[in-house]
Amino acid sequence: METLVVKIKFKDSLNKTISEALESFGGIKSVVSPGDRVFLKPNLNTADIYPGSSDPAFIIAVGELCREAGAKEVLLAESSAYFVRTKSVLKKWGAGGIVENRPWLKVVNLDERKWVKKYNPRCKFLKNANISEIVDQADKIIFLPLCKTHILAQYTGALKLSVGLLRTINRFPMHARRLQEKIAEINSYIRCDLVIMDARKCFISKGPMTGPVREPGYILASKSRAAIDIEGVNIIKSYEGNSLSKVVAEELPQIKRALEMGID
Repeated sequence: METLVVKIKFKDSLNKTISEALESFGGIKSVVSPGDRVFLKPNLNTADIYPGSSDPAFIIAVGELCREAGAKEVLLAESSAYFVRTKSVLKKWGAGGIVENRPWLKVVNLDERKWVKKYNPRCKFLKNANISEIVDQADKIIFLPLCKTHILAQYTGALKLSVGLLRTINRFPMHARRLQEKIAEINSYIRCDLVIMDARKCFISKGPMTGPVREPGYILASKSRAAIDIEGVNIIKSYEGNSLSKVVAEELPQIKRALEMGID
């Protein structure tokens, strides 16, 4: 893909490094405008220690950059795995401490919000999907994925992050067959204005909650979910003993289907 993906080494400050990663796109102000309501989508499927789930410091750094760009409100919203309670995950992860002294930052439990039924005839495997109402209510949507392997989906990055925006009761049956293709098709219902991937640490096999950890030390940025996931897969493949060694990134089913559908 020719879509721009920026990959830089983390230095001594998350704010500065993320800002540097966004320079090629015109900085955070090229995405977030004054008065915007910004939705940050983290990786909080569970509350496992980073990189099992998002690093709170990373989320705060992106939120602060959005605020500096003039965002009226920053929403950190999630619906966790179907086998846990989102409320418990957010509490264990430390969401309360994140919003403390940050009145512009709000944590939203999507399980307590409405779901909107959507239909896309272009989908082959997920023509109907119940998607969180927040997707239609936010002015800007920023995905904040991790870079790691997944025991069922092989890999989890930006595209897989959208599963958390699908109604919980609909997630279990989607795992029965064509999981990766359905992951891609969920993204056809959800726009994404920017992706900032935290690849300072990653699982190179097993995952998504635990596994052998390596430290690439990268922060990536792109406006394409598929493009940044291609780079994420290749980062993992650079380590000996990884579970994606025989995978061509563009041929990974979730990425391949996203490319077929023209999903950015």
